[in-house]
Amino acid sequence: MTTFDKELDARGLNCPLPILRTKKALNELAPGQVLQIVATDSGAIKDFQAFAKQTGNELIASHELNGEFTFVLRKKAQ
Repeated sequence: MTTFDKELDARGLNCPLPILRTKKALNELAPGQVLQIVATDSGAIKDFQAFAKQTGNELIASHELNGEFTFVLRKKAQ
């Protein structure tokens, strides 16, 4: 398991809210810090892959367990 600096609970939120909340949470982190997000929206898988690609933040890990999707993002260096 990857260690993280901050966790975001996005369970029960539908697109685009998990991404919007992630963007806000990343703004509060220093470059290189790690954010873990837990979501229940099945569309979040593609959303987070696209978000990482578009923003340059690194998607370190993603997995699903019992209908919950966990994503781990490292904030890009400035």
